[in-house]
Amino acid sequence: MTSLNSLNTHNEHRFVPDATTSRSFRNALGNFPTGVTVVTAHTPNGPTGMTVNSFSSVSLDPPLVLWSPAKTSTRHDLFVGATNFAIHVLDAEQDALCSRFTRGGKGFEELDWELNLEGVPIIPGTLSRFECAQASVHDAGDHSIIIGRVLRAAHREGEPLCFARGAFGRFTISA
Repeated sequence: MTSLNSLNTHNEHRFVPDATTSRSFRNALGNFPTGVTVVTAHTPNGPTGMTVNSFSSVSLDPPLVLWSPAKTSTRHDLFVGATNFAIHVLDAEQDALCSRFTRGGKGFEELDWELNLEGVPIIPGTLSRFECAQASVHDAGDHSIIIGRVLRAAHREGEPLCFARGAFGRFTISA
């Protein structure tokens, strides 16, 4: 057995995550590529949406997914309070759609969309969509974890929009 101190660590930056190393922690997390989604819900003020990369599957039976809005987001409480929501997985050509739902974006302004059976705004043409009923919300530090039971799903062929190291890109399949 080799001790950790004698291993070749390839110039890795080791640290203990805390307030003084938050940039290093973000950089370490940024090495894990994620897909890009837009989560939508209906609110008393109309439709709302948010670009999110904290989406994950949880269970096939029952069908559950999760996502995690930041508590500092002005839309956090709207989503935590939503009984239903939809998660739209974006394709590699939908970076403009992604930008619409970031801070300061146009949102639903001049965008084609429709309402599903639960009154949730649906954006047609995304790579996948998961229409959900909120199953539970969990406190998770500076975020909340929202778990949704998938009521309906849809998908089409295409390449996913990816996010890693603070930038958007494509997933390339190795030969």
